[in-house]
Amino acid sequence: MADRNSSHRRTPPGVAPAQLASIQSDFTQAWQALLDRFRQGALTPPADRRFASDAWAASPQALFSAHAYLLMADALRRLAQAADLEEAARERLQFSVMQWIEAAAPCNFLASNPDALKALADSGGESLQRGLANLMRDMTRGRITQTDESAFAPGENLAVTPGTVIHENALMQLIQYRPQTAKVRRRPLLMVPPCINKFYILDLQPANSLVQHAVQAGFEVFMVSWRNPLPDDTDGIECKTWDDYVEDGVLRAIEVVRDVTRQPQINALGFCVGGTLLASALAVARARGEDPVAALTLLTTFLDFRETGILDVFVDEQHARAREQQLGAGGLMTAGELATTFSFLRPSELVWNYVGSNYLLGESPRAFDLLAWNADGTNLPGPFFTWYFRNTYLENRLMTGQLRICGEAADLGALDMPAYLYASREDHIVPWTSAYASTRLLRGPLRFVLGESGHIAGVVNPPERGRRGYWSQDRDAALPGDPDAWLEQAAHARGSWWPDWLEWLAGHSEDWRPARRTPGNRKYPAIEPAPGRYVKVKAV
Repeated sequence: MADRNSSHRRTPPGVAPAQLASIQSDFTQAWQALLDRFRQGALTPPADRRFASDAWAASPQALFSAHAYLLMADALRRLAQAADLEEAARERLQFSVMQWIEAAAPCNFLASNPDALKALADSGGESLQRGLANLMRDMTRGRITQTDESAFAPGENLAVTPGTVIHENALMQLIQYRPQTAKVRRRPLLMVPPCINKFYILDLQPANSLVQHAVQAGFEVFMVSWRNPLPDDTDGIECKTWDDYVEDGVLRAIEVVRDVTRQPQINALGFCVGGTLLASALAVARARGEDPVAALTLLTTFLDFRETGILDVFVDEQHARAREQQLGAGGLMTAGELATTFSFLRPSELVWNYVGSNYLLGESPRAFDLLAWNADGTNLPGPFFTWYFRNTYLENRLMTGQLRICGEAADLGALDMPAYLYASREDHIVPWTSAYASTRLLRGPLRFVLGESGHIAGVVNPPERGRRGYWSQDRDAALPGDPDAWLEQAAHARGSWWPDWLEWLAGHSEDWRPARRTPGNRKYPAIEPAPGRYVKVKAV
């Protein structure tokens, strides 16, 4: 990859004459073929779900516009890919072209969307009236509504696994879940979710809750619930740093779990940036001569930020400095801005799809727990965000072993406990090959598992539904350095990866003991029932 700090060219990009001639020739031939099929009345719907309905098939003009759009989009993509630019600049050009292409699709406009025109005629104008009402509502909210958010609420039908908050501070609450078996594994499990979202992605509804499955399998589970900072908070949380989240968040939670369970070592799981925080905390603990975690699980986690996928288009020195000037001394990186950024990584699915259904068709989004969670984002303290952006995405210093965190040189290479690494093959936030790169940093016995689907749907895949699948190797097989070589020799299994992980975790959780029915202890008494107050705070 090109140096992210390198200056960008100021001259207009060009395309090599031979490539340009090939793109022009292919487009001209395809355009002529399209015109011929249109004149002959031989157009069929393209292989694109946006144009697959009966209304599109029944309109030759609409079909022509769909095919013409796809031809032009393909030519633009090829031109952007062939541009004579440094790699980083070409990636930004491709990203910008992709945004324009997705926005210009004929399905995004009332006059060129036969589904919307049919709904308008069939409803006597009511569909457009509803769509305008939906648009005004979303303009007031400042974001597109992707699901019926009124159908879900933490503590009511999400995050309902029984438990108790036993500790809280300015950054987090710690939940201890109630055992649901007569005996539990002696070594407890602490889950560290991403602080960019609410923890209940791991505890949605009972049928698709990883927490519930782990508890029912006999594990004593604890969960970090990160606080959602608000603009009117007056306790200084807008100035919290990465060090604060490591020290007062992860390391503090580990200390409480060890104290409550009277175990010298626990097991720990980190998800996404929660995994990055967890690994950072364990490296700090090792630098201090401590070894609090016996086995580590990382789900869709970056440790090596060399290849960050499509997010790389946002990563450069100019952006880092702008954010540091804006937020480095305090303030909030808002949930709204973060959500918008992630939505436009996949605009066809997460933006324009809802423009068509909500506004042009006047439909109400269906209730979906994953999307309700996705809409319930959290703000981040500015200093935390700017440190994270520069030291990981921009400079990739976490993998060097020299980055100082909490006053210590954090060396991930010192982590030699057994580790279970999970990645999702279609993940656009943490590319699976980058998650695999952690196998070159961690030194203990490693198991790598690759699930189907994306960043969230791949993780939330309960076995009862029998959906998707995953790739893995025999437990004793050595991991090759090349991720593609690993995939070639990995075996595919149908269904959820959860049973594989629970079996692995059981092997690192010691024997059984009678389950304790009283949460916490004298030092950490019960504060309130799960899911606690922090998770119910909505971002402004």
